[in-house]
Amino acid sequence: MIAYIDSSVLLRFVLDQPDPLSDLLRIEGRVTSLVAEVECLRAVEAARTRGQLDLDESADRRRLVHAYLRRMRRLPVTASVLRRAGEAYPLPVKSLDAIHLASALLLRDRVARDLVFATHDRQLGRLAAVMDFPVIGL
Repeated sequence: MIAYIDSSVLLRFVLDQPDPLSDLLRIEGRVTSLVAEVECLRAVEAARTRGQLDLDESADRRRLVHAYLRRMRRLPVTASVLRRAGEAYPLPVKSLDAIHLASALLLRDRVARDLVFATHDRQLGRLAAVMDFPVIGL
């Protein structure tokens, strides 16, 4: 199985949130967008500025972001991804989520017909399901 993993899934592990998709750690075919790195690092920084993490904890979580991402294939945000992200979709989608969805759509079209979409974001998950992805994490 190949699973496209969005930032919300990674953050459950990194920020030690409840109900992470632990089964994904056993899947060899884990893929995400390079945009996930920025999203995860910004979320760690936001937790620090809210006082949920101290400096040492945030540094540890930042290292953890990089450790998880090193074990995944990271797709570049190419011009074709950005064009696809800018297209009309049947449901509303935020910009960075559109980049995740476009990355997954292009990957599925090119090499991974049975791609699974992993997200904890309800809005993105509903859209991925409408786009005919099997969705896990909701």
